[in-house]
Amino acid sequence: MRNSDGTTARGLVVEVLDVTKTYAGGGGARALDGVSVGFEAGSFCAVMGPSGSGKSTLLHCAAGLDRPDSGRVLLAGQDIGGLREPRLTEARRQRVGFVFQSYNLMESLSVWHNILLPQRLAGVRPDQGWAREVIRRVGLTGREDDRPGRLSGGQRQRVALARALASRPEVIFADEPTGALDLSTGREVLGLLREAVDQTGTTIVMVTHDPAAAAWADRAVFLADGRIVAELADPTAEKVAAQMMAVTVR
Repeated sequence: MRNSDGTTARGLVVEVLDVTKTYAGGGGARALDGVSVGFEAGSFCAVMGPSGSGKSTLLHCAAGLDRPDSGRVLLAGQDIGGLREPRLTEARRQRVGFVFQSYNLMESLSVWHNILLPQRLAGVRPDQGWAREVIRRVGLTGREDDRPGRLSGGQRQRVALARALASRPEVIFADEPTGALDLSTGREVLGLLREAVDQTGTTIVMVTHDPAAAAWADRAVFLADGRIVAELADPTAEKVAAQMMAVTVR
């Protein structure tokens, strides 16, 4: 939540309460089976688990991109599970940013217009000064007029991150943000996510399979068979790898 001066107050910015989700064609297996978890404002949480564990489903339900079958999702204290369109879309645009492995950029738009697009779709006058500062922070100064097709994968992911940050969201949901990047570029993107937490108080919820990526977080949450089975505070790559092994063979 934001204080009156625009800074972020401590507390849970996202709460998932006893959420279940079953997908048609899944043989009746639940992607999420009574999951409850909270994400604190100004924190960085990695969500991990083997393939099919429900980690991406958890992210999508927490972000309001998918609706749970039961349970509640609170975004800055607002129960978004019962919101209908267009109010659900408005809630996401006001409070949430997204960074995906596939970047999800508009190839016909320049870097500058990609970054400002969510605010314009929301009918909000973009803060161009902040947008330029975000571009500087992610190392894209001078590339504002380029189209995505002229950028490397790492630069595209920087655009996606800048787009998410430009609207000053309370929480950014990142789904495998380094999955398509080489090791060096991935570290740079993780450093930018860490900087967003430390310097602007943004909450980051990141799905990843990479123990080295999870080590940038303040906390790691582990899922298996649609349930949270473990958590780690101040994770290291070694501790995360050991916990992932335990989760995988359980």
